[in-house]
Amino acid sequence: MNPDRRTLSLGLAAAAFAGPAFGQAALTPADQALVDRAVAYLEGLTEAKGRFVQTDARGRATTGQLFMKRPGKARFAYDPPSGLLVVSDGGVVAIHDARLKTFDSYPLGATPLSLFLARTIRLDKGVAIARVARAADGFSITARDGKKETAGTITLTFTEGPLALAGWSVTDAQGRPTRVQLIGLARTSGLDKSLFVLKDPRPKNIGRGKV
Repeated sequence: MNPDRRTLSLGLAAAAFAGPAFGQAALTPADQALVDRAVAYLEGLTEAKGRFVQTDARGRATTGQLFMKRPGKARFAYDPPSGLLVVSDGGVVAIHDARLKTFDSYPLGATPLSLFLARTIRLDKGVAIARVARAADGFSITARDGKKETAGTITLTFTEGPLALAGWSVTDAQGRPTRVQLIGLARTSGLDKSLFVLKDPRPKNIGRGKV
């Protein structure tokens, strides 16, 4: 996968927490209350679907459809002509680029998706909260890998009235953000299991690239 295409897809799935490191912030009681609300909301979001707009550091936007089934499962189907499909089956995140004929896979735990797809979301264990910021219509939570095995950040953004996940931003090793905005994310039920299965579609004689 070439660098530009990889950066595009990694905003959703892989190369998690690849940015500048920082320390654990001291949360005020008000900050902690917002974190607790966010955790309760995410753990209650068992099945959902909606649209997304992903914007890279150069301002290029790509759209697609999202399906999510916690714990662990998600599907990001990019609209043509992107040719990208990102699927988490609960253990592995697979990325298929039909245009470039590439297929890559990563452990879910090594991706930003694990922050809100985990069965039990613990923003006080394994993840260090760097900042809780308030806005006129909601708030955001910036976190990093608490184990310090990787040195990056992810910011989850929430809107109020009612509380909803609005999107997230992941920063790469050069400090360049890739932003994902969620549109019309709504609770649902009965999502087909096949949505969360993605096998390498390439012929077996073609090399299976891994990162």
